[in-house]
Amino acid sequence: MKDMIQHPIQVDILMSDGFVLTELSAILELLRIANRVTARQVFRWQNLSRHGGDIRCRAGIDVATQPFHPKPSAHYVFVLGNSDPDAKELSLQKEIKAYQWAGARVILLSEAASRHIAETGEQTMSHTTHWENRAVLNERGTPGVGSYALVADDGRIITSAGMGSTHDLVLALLGSHLSAASVATVADIMLHENIRTFATLQPFGGKELTLTGNRALDQCVELMQANLEEPLRISELVALLGISERSLERHFRTHFHTTPNAYYRELRLNHANTLLLKTAMSVRDVGLACGFPNGFSSLFRRHFGVTPMSLRKNGNLAAYSN
Repeated sequence: MKDMIQHPIQVDILMSDGFVLTELSAILELLRIANRVTARQVFRWQNLSRHGGDIRCRAGIDVATQPFHPKPSAHYVFVLGNSDPDAKELSLQKEIKAYQWAGARVILLSEAASRHIAETGEQTMSHTTHWENRAVLNERGTPGVGSYALVADDGRIITSAGMGSTHDLVLALLGSHLSAASVATVADIMLHENIRTFATLQPFGGKELTLTGNRALDQCVELMQANLEEPLRISELVALLGISERSLERHFRTHFHTTPNAYYRELRLNHANTLLLKTAMSVRDVGLACGFPNGFSSLFRRHFGVTPMSLRKNGNLAAYSN
């Protein structure tokens, strides 16, 4: 049975400078197409920020917003991610409670979800966030073990990995108010072939990763991802997988056009990139956390063309540039 909410359904979108454009566009375009498909205004929406005015995303695009309402009346409220887990504008416990008091469904995406998790003090399986943010929560010592699902609903707040999973989340929301055929049409217009369920694991953080359809190769990548701080030797990997080193090398060259060692090293360097930009860990500690007890800065510069310190100093500024 569809929810008996009188149309139009009000959707508030809360954002701050540095918001994730992918998430905003997923929400707006799917709601807009839903109205088009049904030939009526099922949904209406408004963009809000703490003080109102133009808000700029990481891609350098400005969006006009209105100030937060002290007494909201929306049916749904989305809080967008920010790309900066420390952005003070993401601390919205007061606003979240106001929306809950008004009976709205509160939906927190990526960094907004991780900020809520950090401020409530514990990671639980009833909350999720983007795997990059989960890594930051773990590094900062937030207790507990959280979910790597795309979306988690604890009955009061919906948390999500955000990014591309926002499409799946909004399509599920549409399913509460539109016919199955209408939702399928919206998905078809977006060329979104498969609507993933909330419980679907994130492609990186998920423990049942499928990248290639090659069982041994997928298991190898999973083992690599699970052992970034203390990397396994290739001999240990093949022993766990039950294949030869030559076979593993052939699989990597066929599917990824690289060697197992090079792939593993790049995974660890990419993780180091995330920690440098999203934590206050020292460069040495980042290197250790990614399995580089020696020579980390040189390897990082060779791969990214910039030193770890330069990346940390200029990373946020570069993210705003074209």
